[in-house]
Amino acid sequence: MKLVVQRVKKAKVVRVSDKKTVGEIGLGLFVLVGFKKGDTNEAVKLLADKLSKLRVMSDDQEKMNKSINEVGGKILVVSQFTLYADTKGGNRPSFINAEEPEKAKKLYEYLISKLRELSVDVETGSFGDYMQIEALLDGPVTILFSE
Repeated sequence: MKLVVQRVKKAKVVRVSDKKTVGEIGLGLFVLVGFKKGDTNEAVKLLADKLSKLRVMSDDQEKMNKSINEVGGKILVVSQFTLYADTKGGNRPSFINAEEPEKAKKLYEYLISKLRELSVDVETGSFGDYMQIEALLDGPVTILFSE
C-alpha cells in the first residue's frame, strides 16, 4: 500500500460523469491511496492508525506538531491505482502490481472505516470513477507512506 499525504487548506473531488462533488474538506489532509497485490487488512489498520496520529498540522507557533483530530481537520481519501505504475519496461506504464479493483475497493472501504473508528472525520472520492481534484496545498507538506 502506498499513501501520498498532502496537508491542505481545502480540497474537493468532482466525479466527471455527473459533475457531482463527492468529497470536500477545508483544513486537513488530502490522501491518495494505492493498493498492491497482497495488501492486507492488518497493513491497512496500521497505516490508518499512523495517519490518524500523524503530527503534520501546525500548532500556534506554526510548527508541525498536531494531528488531524487536534486541529479539528478532516481527511479526504481518494483511491489511485496509478501509484503502482511500473515504468521500467518502457514509456507506457504497467499496472500489473496494482491490486484488482474488487479487492482494492474492499481495502479502500476498510481504510475509511478504520479512520472513522479512530474519530477522524473522513470524506472520500468516488472509487473507480474518473474524477477531477482541486487542492490548495498548505506548506507544501507532502508525506509518502508505503507498506
